[in-house]
Amino acid sequence: MNTGKIPENVLKRSILKVIKKRRGEVLVGATVGGDCAVFRMGDLALSSVSTAEFGTDSGLRHAFVSSSNNIAAKGGETVGFLMSAVFPADTEEPLIKETALKAEKLAAELGAQTVGGSTEISDAVNRPVISVTAVGRAEETAFETLKNGAAPGDSVILIGHIALEGTAAITKAKEAELLKKFPADMIYRAENFEKLMSVKKEAALAIKSGVTAMHDLSRGGVFAALWELAEHSGVGLETDLRKIPVMQESIEICNFFDINPYELTSAGGLLVTAKDPKKLVSDLKKEGVEAVVIGVCTDSNDRVLINGESRRFLETPKTDEIYKIIG
Repeated sequence: MNTGKIPENVLKRSILKVIKKRRGEVLVGATVGGDCAVFRMGDLALSSVSTAEFGTDSGLRHAFVSSSNNIAAKGGETVGFLMSAVFPADTEEPLIKETALKAEKLAAELGAQTVGGSTEISDAVNRPVISVTAVGRAEETAFETLKNGAAPGDSVILIGHIALEGTAAITKAKEAELLKKFPADMIYRAENFEKLMSVKKEAALAIKSGVTAMHDLSRGGVFAALWELAEHSGVGLETDLRKIPVMQESIEICNFFDINPYELTSAGGLLVTAKDPKKLVSDLKKEGVEAVVIGVCTDSNDRVLINGESRRFLETPKTDEIYKIIG
């Protein structure tokens, strides 16, 4: 395919035609020549961007879910997605249409509409480079609840489990190798962790039950999320490593590849802080959502990890462990 913008006929039949999901807030969505989406939103508008990496399918899911989770962690709801895609010069139209179909499916899963974007062909890339921007809305009250962040004395709660996203992506990429070591039913469960990556429901419930800060887990895993939550709020932390919930499948697969699950991309987990952790955990449990208190915010600058009698300082976020397995 020629470099530059894709032809209009390709745009119409392989991208615009596959967009089905519609939302009332979108006044102008994806159209030929419609270079700007138009929304009618609530009190506040939110946006977040994420890039697809580490394999086309897993990376595309990461970009959609991560950008949407970022909005959920600010008390918002994702309304629409814009996707910018640059394909290599040897790309054929079926791949473009396949990518558009997958993107539309992901947007619909997250309750949002594909509202536009850009698709080009370039000899500057040797594999697709995709960037996804989520646009959302939030009521003023949700923002007010979170704007001051965590304070010393607040409990730190982890909703869900760590390493879900990374476990699913690695298992899909290395399925044949893993099947030689582990039973097929375990591999199936690990691959299906990708269905647990959205924190839309969990974040909405947490807001209602009283939180002071929220931060979704993503690149760098729970260690990165803990650091970023503390940095954003200007507090210290004491976190009990043994209380951080991790699925057995994640432990087995991380051990097999000798990687650290605490530093593995972890969409599907949500860190929150609260002044009344018992109420929050109880409210979430009633809705079938797992949550556990893993630490406390302090008035020092130290971010401490406790493991039995051992105490060590949390380091600044490192390169995600997934890149050791999936380039």
